[in-house]
Parts: sequence; structure tokens; C-alpha cells
Amino acid sequence: MQMFGKKDSSSAPAAAKSIDKKTPAGSADLENFVDYVVRALVDQPDAVRVEIEKLENSTLIKINCAKEDMGKVIGKNGKTIMAIRSLVSGAGGRLGQKFSVEVVE
Repeated sequence: MQMFGKKDSSSAPAAAKSIDKKTPAGSADLENFVDYVVRALVDQPDAVRVEIEKLENSTLIKINCAKEDMGKVIGKNGKTIMAIRSLVSGAGGRLGQKFSVEVVE
């Protein structure tokens, strides 16, 4: 990175940092991400519960929320949950893991 004409070699660009594919915190980070996004969408954030279930070849992130808020999480024509699934799937791919997201009653 270059600042005011001088090279700063103390920090690498964020894109150049490697991701450890066996980081156990990866699934916890995605769980926290989903929790944060869902709580921001709903009217009753205290009723939101996000759980992780390890499956044979993948990891399932389950979203539990108040019945009145399920429509907000799913979105019109399912677009909100599809966007959440897409972000989680992409981030999981970078970690070398398969993730899926499900809204449960």
C-alpha cells in the first residue's frame, strides 16, 4: 500500500490474506452473520434463535423466529432468504465447506 508517496510494507492488502480452510471459527462466523442479519430484519429480535447442525457432508444453519416475523425473513417471493443463502453459500465455498440455510417453524 502506498501512502503519500511512501511504501508501507507493514500491512498486506486484505485480499492477499489467505483463509485457513480448516478454521473451526468459519461456521461460527457464518452463524453470527445470519443471526445479525435476521435480527436486523424482524420486529422481535429477542425471539430469533440461530442454530448450527453438522450433517454428513455439509452444515445446516437453522433460523427460528416468531411466526409473525417469518414473512420478513423469507421476503417477497423468497428473495430475502435466497439472498441470505447465497451469501452463506459463497462464504462457505471460500472456506471449502458446504452450508445451507433453513427457516424452521
